[in-house]
Parts: sequence; C-alpha cells; structure tokens
Amino acid sequence: MKPPARLSRPSREIPQFALYGEQAQPDSAEFVHIELIETRSRLYDWHIGTHVHRGLFQVLFLLKGQVRAAIGDTMWECAGPVAITIHPSLVHGFDFSEEAQGYVLTIDQQVLFASARDHGDLFAPLFVEPLAIALGPEGATRAQLESLLEQLLQEAAWPQQCHNLILEWLARAALLLLVRAQAEHRLADQSGRGDFALYTRFRAEVEHRYKEQWQVGQYAALLKVTPTRLNRLCVRITGQSAFEIAQERLLLEACRQLTYLPVGVATIAYELGFQDPAYFSRLFKKRYGLTPKDYRAAPQQGGTDPG
Repeated sequence: MKPPARLSRPSREIPQFALYGEQAQPDSAEFVHIELIETRSRLYDWHIGTHVHRGLFQVLFLLKGQVRAAIGDTMWECAGPVAITIHPSLVHGFDFSEEAQGYVLTIDQQVLFASARDHGDLFAPLFVEPLAIALGPEGATRAQLESLLEQLLQEAAWPQQCHNLILEWLARAALLLLVRAQAEHRLADQSGRGDFALYTRFRAEVEHRYKEQWQVGQYAALLKVTPTRLNRLCVRITGQSAFEIAQERLLLEACRQLTYLPVGVATIAYELGFQDPAYFSRLFKKRYGLTPKDYRAAPQQGGTDPG
C-alpha cells in the first residue's frame, strides 16, 4: 500500500446508507451481508461514491485488481490481495480497477458487540482505526479466509434453517482470521520480518515433529541457526523459550487425545513419544495441576482449560 495522501473532506452532505445505494435497512434485514465487489461496483462503473453506514462495520476483501480508497480524509491506493476495515462512523468511497475481484462483508454492530460481551474487545484490533491488511501470497490463512467468504456467499444466496446464525458464525470466523493476520503483521514489524519468518519456520517444524520430541539443537540445526539465537528469538516474540513452545504443543496434543480418544493413558504417552508413561503423567500434572486421568474426567464436570 502506498502511503496515504491527505484529502480535503467534501463540503457536501455525506449520504448515509444501510448498504451503498440503499437508503434504509428493512426491518427483516439480516445482521450480516456479503456480496461480490463486482456485483455492485459494475453497476456504478467501478466507482462507489463517498458515503457512511449507520451502525454497520464493513470489510473490503480485494483479492485481485486495484482500489483507490477514500478513507476519512486520506486516500489509499492498494492492490489485492488486501482487506480494508471500516468502522460505522467513517466516511469512505472506492474506485476499483475494471474487473476487480473480491468480497464486501457488512456486519451489524450488534453481531460484534454480542461477541465482545463474552470475549472482551475481540474485534477491536480491526476497527479501532481503519486498516489495510495485506493477505499475502497463497497460504493456509488466505485459503481458509476465501473458503469462509465463499460459504458466506452461498448461505446468503439460499436461506435455510438457522440461516442468520450460520451467517453470523461464518462472519465472526472470517474476522477472527483477520485478527490473527493483523497480529502476525504486528509481530513481524516489531521483531523484524526476517526474524519473524524464522520463527514461523520454527513453528511449522514443531507442528511436523513435536511427537518425535526433538531437542532445541535439532531444530536449530535444521533451521541453520544456533540454539541460543533460536531461543532468544522465541522469547522475544512469545515470552517462551523454543523448548517451552515445543513442549506446549506436545502437551496440547495430549489434552486433545485425552479428551477425544477412548484409549488408555499409557497408549497416549507412547503415541506422543514418551518411553515412560509415569514420566508423562508427572510432566502433565506439573503443567496442568491434574494427572492425565483426572484431566480426562474433568470435562464431565464442566471442563478444564489447559491454557
């Protein structure tokens, strides 16, 4: 994204829309709306004039093409793939390149505030200020995001039982992936993109090898860095050492297997690379305050949070 250029705010009155071109929201309207960028923009010659939405949060997911976005009193020039977040009081408008592709997701504030009651300011990182979040090259997060947006589009096109709830859950999931992406960008900026790329590679290797219970030195050798550098990097980014990160992943899998697999504790211990089930039990209790057997019983009494 190019640095924003300052614009003067238009002197004329800014139109207020439920959705662009629609002055009022019907009483029966859904709390979540999604459409393709081209669906509405092509009607207006790829130009959406400046306007504001009452009580509606909006995210523009530009997957292909370019957009010149008037956001408040600034102008952004962005190329896809990028997500632009806009809160209800923010004046905005768009000029798209022809045949731009992507989605426009609009969410009633009640959907986000209802989530905030249970989870704090869950979505605040996206909407405290407008953001342009680079979605990067093809990858797992982007693939998940595009899948959720396509599911939203399909659900919106053919309402069935539990229609509104499914729309809300899918929309929240898409926003949570954006929260994750923004957090990763922030960490990368703080730690340096080279170091963050190294940390990302380490986490990927942990996912592949945690059951083998590799030592930090083995991970460091694979990544062609010293164990000291790898540990310092992990502590700076997460507050945990490389060993603690790998062990935490191993014990998380233990929690999952104890919860969902009807096999003995010793079998799980061997599956996770422990030669001595008794040592596995001691390590598990040291981390969670419960033996594996007691942890397995805890969900019947309302569950135990391993975090």
